[in-house]
Amino acid sequence: MDYAIALLGALLAGGINTLSGNGSAITLTILMELIGLPPDVANGTNRVGVLANGIGGATAFQRAGRFDQQGAKKKEMWQIVIITTLGAILGICLSLNISNAAYRAVFRYLLVVMLVVVLVKPKRWLVVPENSRPLSLWVSVPLFFALGVYGGFIQMGMGVFFLAIMVLAAHYEIIQANVVKVLVVTAYTIIAVAIFAWRDLIVWRIGMLMAAGQLVGGFLTARFAADNPKAGLYAYRLLIVVIIGAIVKAFWPI
Repeated sequence: MDYAIALLGALLAGGINTLSGNGSAITLTILMELIGLPPDVANGTNRVGVLANGIGGATAFQRAGRFDQQGAKKKEMWQIVIITTLGAILGICLSLNISNAAYRAVFRYLLVVMLVVVLVKPKRWLVVPENSRPLSLWVSVPLFFALGVYGGFIQMGMGVFFLAIMVLAAHYEIIQANVVKVLVVTAYTIIAVAIFAWRDLIVWRIGMLMAAGQLVGGFLTARFAADNPKAGLYAYRLLIVVIIGAIVKAFWPI
């Protein structure tokens, strides 16, 4: 039964990760509370599923032509991937040497702030401003590097914060922001899996089972998001639900 729940939870998490973010709130809860893995091992094992999720989502987005950006937008997209990945390497190293407890305490209050940001003027999430300018390097480099540190450290909630920056600050359409998010998370998770495996902090049997669920969930959801004209609206609504669920779990753990 535990394995069946883990597989179903991973399938759901794969869809949530691709369309909004914070699917790791589901998978980490399963790994620690249901399976009973120590936090550091759960953190490492979770990355296997996150990687599979990213590969599934990236494959579907690529087939739908979502990576075919032109000119400055394409250059900016890959700059974001590189900067965030470099930050994630530092975050991964920190996660191997610092307790997660204090960071999780801060995280739950950040989720409350994020919910307010998402709910205020919802049209900002659904309509890209005309003649919007790209972020300057003085803003984008430290911002995305810090996001990478966070994602490398704990992963949970990375998608929520990344989408907020991409949509509200960088002025990306929410589905295209998800495309960049999938690229970023896949890139740094390859490194994360290698490091956690080297430190023997991955339970491969559980990791591969959840990876299968997240791969399928990510691929199917990305196919839907790439071609559905209302996908942006669905992503916004799902984002709200995911944040509220994470807040409830953080403040009133079951």
